[in-house]
Amino acid sequence: MRIAKSVEKLEAYVPGEQPASREAIKLNTNENPYPPSPECAKVLQGFDLELLRRYPDPNFVELRKAIAKANGCQIENVFVGNGSDEILSLAAKAFVENDEAIGSLDPSYSLYKTLAAIRDVRWLGMKKEALQKADALDKAISLFLWTNPNAPTGEWVHPSVIARFARGFPGVLIVDEAYGDFAPENCIAQALEPGGNTMVMRTFSKSYSLAGMRVGYLIGPVELIGAMFKIKDSYNVDAVAQAVALAAFNDCDYHRRTVAKVVETRERFAGELRRRGWDVIPSQANFVFAKPPSPQNASGLHAALKERNIFVRYFPGPLTGERLRITVGTEGQIAGLLAAIDDIRAKIGEQP
Repeated sequence: MRIAKSVEKLEAYVPGEQPASREAIKLNTNENPYPPSPECAKVLQGFDLELLRRYPDPNFVELRKAIAKANGCQIENVFVGNGSDEILSLAAKAFVENDEAIGSLDPSYSLYKTLAAIRDVRWLGMKKEALQKADALDKAISLFLWTNPNAPTGEWVHPSVIARFARGFPGVLIVDEAYGDFAPENCIAQALEPGGNTMVMRTFSKSYSLAGMRVGYLIGPVELIGAMFKIKDSYNVDAVAQAVALAAFNDCDYHRRTVAKVVETRERFAGELRRRGWDVIPSQANFVFAKPPSPQNASGLHAALKERNIFVRYFPGPLTGERLRITVGTEGQIAGLLAAIDDIRAKIGEQP
């Protein structure tokens, strides 16, 4: 048995913990705390089982039509994948030669580095300040992945900043807008410029509450989208996922209300943490990235919360180890988390 050297040496991506208990306060994987649109339930209840005997639509025509109409573009500008992660994996194959590299912000979505290792090419991470001059980037970078709002920080930059970067970048730029619906503006207009080098990636996992379905999509120039179709699996998104995602996407009113609730709670939650002495990076996502006040530390608090069946995300390391990434939950979940934080703090104060 022989395992590829690139696989033997790579550090696998570690997904957020999925506690079995439904009683847990789960704020560690940026899932939407509210259920999907009721239209999704109708699709599942009335789904024709005969459709499961046949392969699904390999071109996701109905879903792409809806996405294209909503974004004022043609169906040829839209690609659909088995979650954003499949789209990223395909992009690493479509736009990167063996002697080239993948670039991204650092810190950012840690899967980017893993995908480069799987592809056996270099990953180059950089601070956002270094992106002011795209022509100063390492010339080997042929694919740049810019998460906006960024993860795990929640920071958002104006589309004009990304557009300026794209104009000076000779490779392909994917703006990962997994959290874009929670932010003030997006880069879709830029992605639809004919002959451009920019694509925007979206997911149904966050604002549409469909993390369990694994559906993502990409909007961009026809030539780049066509390259993705060339290398995708024949039937990469199943029939149930296509139908449920379409129902969620078409229920615009429900989607807007859900996003508004998350944003409102995010702002209130960030304020409560600051009132308790936390350093909170301004977020335009559905989570906050925050540093607890001394004498607490992120690692210890992460463990203490887990003992109370409350799950938040901790990323060790010099760039991220001082903070916790906390998903915006329901008002009740946030109240439970804050009460636990206060109680843990009080117990520290009682120690001699």
